[in-house]
Amino acid sequence: MVASLSGLLSLMRHHGAERIYAKKLAPNDNSKNQVYLGGGFGALNIIPHGEIVIDTREMAGSKQDRPKAKVKFFWLDEDGRHPAPDAQLILYPDYPEVRMSGFLKGCKAAPSAIMTVRDPGRVLFMGMTATGEVLGYATFADNPTAIELNAREWQSVGVFLELPSDPDQKVSPKAILLSELRRVYEQQWIASQRLARDGQKMQYTAPNAGGYTLEAELGIIPNGIAEPDFMGWEVKQYGVGDFISYRAKTPVTLMTPEPNGGIYKDDGVAPFLRRYGYADKNGKPDRLNFGGIYTCQKGLHPDTGLRMTIAGFDPNKGIITDLSGGIRLVDGAGEVAASWSFTGMMEHWNRKHAQAAYVPTLFRTPPPEYSFGSRILLCEQTDFILFLKAFASGAVYYDPAVKLERASEVKPVLKRRSQFRVRHADLKKMYHHSELVDLVS
Repeated sequence: MVASLSGLLSLMRHHGAERIYAKKLAPNDNSKNQVYLGGGFGALNIIPHGEIVIDTREMAGSKQDRPKAKVKFFWLDEDGRHPAPDAQLILYPDYPEVRMSGFLKGCKAAPSAIMTVRDPGRVLFMGMTATGEVLGYATFADNPTAIELNAREWQSVGVFLELPSDPDQKVSPKAILLSELRRVYEQQWIASQRLARDGQKMQYTAPNAGGYTLEAELGIIPNGIAEPDFMGWEVKQYGVGDFISYRAKTPVTLMTPEPNGGIYKDDGVAPFLRRYGYADKNGKPDRLNFGGIYTCQKGLHPDTGLRMTIAGFDPNKGIITDLSGGIRLVDGAGEVAASWSFTGMMEHWNRKHAQAAYVPTLFRTPPPEYSFGSRILLCEQTDFILFLKAFASGAVYYDPAVKLERASEVKPVLKRRSQFRVRHADLKKMYHHSELVDLVS
């Protein structure tokens, strides 16, 4: 048995945990009733999971669809890690909420005595590794780890308490992030740069290098992995015209998933473009484009003859009513030109993180340099339901950039980018909690 909270954090860190959370278990949080992970789908942004699949079963004479996702879950003790092969997340869209089940089955070292009862005061600790594994440790109320946990206040993330991965860390990750951003702000102008794989700064003069420059100052090596950048926080910069109005120059790209249905998927992108694309408006020869702004509030686009719809979602109740539905581009005859399933979109959205910091940036040249502002927008607790609500209202929109060059040739050149974007002023709609922090004050 681990003798202290500090000892447990060290043990989790030793086995690869980079983010650690605790959940105080309610009486219904047990192997029979599953473990409740919060209303909405916010838990999916915290707990690494596999592909979301639809499990259809006969229930009381009718078919019932239930989305599920496997979790690489391991129970942890002093002897090491013990896999729980049947651990999974279960999504209940009609509530909506997320629960975890199967965490005891097939694991002899699982804490069954703790997770099969309804005793009050039990605690489940969960550590998330960089490789997408989840480490679990459960205690009764009289365990020293639970007693220490209850003796202090911690940052809440939904139903979870966020704990430091370093047992000796006395300051919260948020406070450390803000301290580092203030240090970057006080440098004023910084040469455009990025970090090499060996951690050394190198000159980098490509356009829109503000993100790389900020990451270099924070010691973040670009790796393309969809994990938080800095101590559990995703750090994103955005260009502004000045540090007085702080007005964003461009919208925020939320995600770029390719359609997984409709003519775009079934027949291919080139046939889709030949049917719905249009000649380049700048006169570039032999080129077909597909662009424009598409929202659920607009009718048929004059250039493409398509409009955006969302099927199977009730925006007033905030629930998914039909799991087979999704976001769809349809033409005047009602044929689906392109579509994105709810489960596919949810997986893309879950790569976003529960905590994000948006940093304003000025750019000047020559030489190319960036200055980072003092007003930081901190956003926490995102949820796929929030995305669907914003999309249904028109706050989030589809802004594609798909083109076919040398369209008449045997081997045309295809370039595609499906972007779902939001104005910076509407960004807060994507999170349950947000605050504007001035590093100077």
